[in-house]
Amino acid sequence: MKIVLTTLNAKYIHTNLALRYLKAAAQPDFDSTIIEYTIKDPAFNIVSDLYQHKPDVVGFSCYIWNIEETIGVIRMLKTVSPQTKIVLGGPEVSYDVHDWLRRIPEVDFIVMGEGEFSFKELLKHLNGALPLEDVPGICYLEEGKMKIHGQPKKVDLREIPSPYRFEEDRATLGKRIQYIETSRGCPFSCQFCLSSIEVGVRYFNRDKIKDDIRYLMANGAKTIKFVDRTFNISRSYAMEMFQFLIDEHVPGVVFQFEITADIMRPEVIQFLNENAPRGLFRFEIGVQSTNDLTNELVKRRQNFEKLKRTVTMVKEGGKIDQHLDLIAGLPEEDYNSFRQTFNDVFAMRPEELQLGFLKLLRGTGLRVQAKQYGYTYVDLAPYEIFSNNVLTFDEIIRIKQAEDVLEKYWNDHRMDNTIEYLVTECFETPFDFFQNFGTYWEEKGWSRIGHQLEDLFKRLEEFLATQPKIDLSIVRSLMQLDYLSKQPFQPRKLWWDEKVSREEQREIYRVLKETPILAGEEFTQIDLNEKDFFKHSLIIPFAIDLNALQQNGDVLKQENYLLTYFRSGQTPYFATLAKQLN
Repeated sequence: MKIVLTTLNAKYIHTNLALRYLKAAAQPDFDSTIIEYTIKDPAFNIVSDLYQHKPDVVGFSCYIWNIEETIGVIRMLKTVSPQTKIVLGGPEVSYDVHDWLRRIPEVDFIVMGEGEFSFKELLKHLNGALPLEDVPGICYLEEGKMKIHGQPKKVDLREIPSPYRFEEDRATLGKRIQYIETSRGCPFSCQFCLSSIEVGVRYFNRDKIKDDIRYLMANGAKTIKFVDRTFNISRSYAMEMFQFLIDEHVPGVVFQFEITADIMRPEVIQFLNENAPRGLFRFEIGVQSTNDLTNELVKRRQNFEKLKRTVTMVKEGGKIDQHLDLIAGLPEEDYNSFRQTFNDVFAMRPEELQLGFLKLLRGTGLRVQAKQYGYTYVDLAPYEIFSNNVLTFDEIIRIKQAEDVLEKYWNDHRMDNTIEYLVTECFETPFDFFQNFGTYWEEKGWSRIGHQLEDLFKRLEEFLATQPKIDLSIVRSLMQLDYLSKQPFQPRKLWWDEKVSREEQREIYRVLKETPILAGEEFTQIDLNEKDFFKHSLIIPFAIDLNALQQNGDVLKQENYLLTYFRSGQTPYFATLAKQLN
């Protein structure tokens, strides 16, 4: 049989781990060809490519982000190749299977849940070696009647073959995110998450996992993401893996983990702060809500004070970037409560804060309880909500507007000094800044057009000009400092108009030539001639005390000049000069 395993990834850089588990599990009896596409690829092109492989069986890995595009491909493929057996698997089709089979009659079989054993047994049947009734964990229509076979026993993860050793993957290991699974299952019961359905946590063989990581690093992998739902549920296991990764990592590799922050012990964080190289690890932490009632209703156990302790200790260590998640739309979390949740979490200043929206996934408890909480939602993947009994659609739209500018202005870290000043000194709370700016952004129609880096600065300045009691001279100076600090070379075009005249610049150069210490100790070592000074330096009016900002984070008004010296691709050198140098 010619077997093709395929999926439509969200982006090219993603790698589908499930397909590789299936391929490895089916060997040596069956050899499968893995072909990955993206949701942006035209369906006709995908079908044409699959058709040319002349497959007897095509297995599709299905998720909320690709199911609708996958359905289109399936229908076209069955039209041009009716003899090909279509098999679906993955979290999106493992629940409500009767709906899927009736909605997509072109599908021959669905493999429910963990598929390594069931898929191989199904291939045996399709190859004529096993009666259909002996294949576990599948469902299908037979003469219009639904047939659902019971699940097989859980796969022994300690014996499962490696999904990483396929020769055809080696060339792209460094170009795509590589996913590592060291356990399956989750100890928690969050009612919005599919991971809560499987009871208990099962682990893979540790030595095999370490060998796989060594193999990935030796073959050029740069980003390795652990997909365990709670990587640190076992402290001893997490410590062992952290130590292994610290000891054997290859420079340039980054490891990402989903951790539960409120169960991480301080001594573990201290160990990482003392021993982990900067940038080796990255933590993703699901906070979701700080509303106690909301967390109780979705069966989410969370000690926010301990979570804050973890996030704060990690941040103070300066070794590990943290990505924190929120979910808008959870039960009994109204607009004001979500505003508080946002502010509670933003107060920790995570490197990234993702503002997500509840999706009522098939198989989850919240989808079953949708009527109880008054949910209205899109009944097509990804099943995002419109409203519930305490949150209106209008409020969801407003929160989405805040999300848009949060991503552009905080998560991308284009102007950290500016945003820090605005959220602490100019607006009542951080959420109010992002909300007000996001609404203004939408009203101006900027969400429907593109933007360059300079546009982000000019649009923020335009918004701030509409806000009372904001000293624009201070904010503009902070914005200029943020902008220039990201420039490896002197920019040819500036987004502001104010300039220092050529005569003033020459006078400043003359004074600095005589007394370079006025621009700081480091500047005395540069010894620029006049030509290089004007080629590599920029002088602008500046309205804040740079020393106070750099030393204490204080923003104090002070009229002076900002001298920026661009050092051939390195971080620029900054110094302030008094308006009256003489």
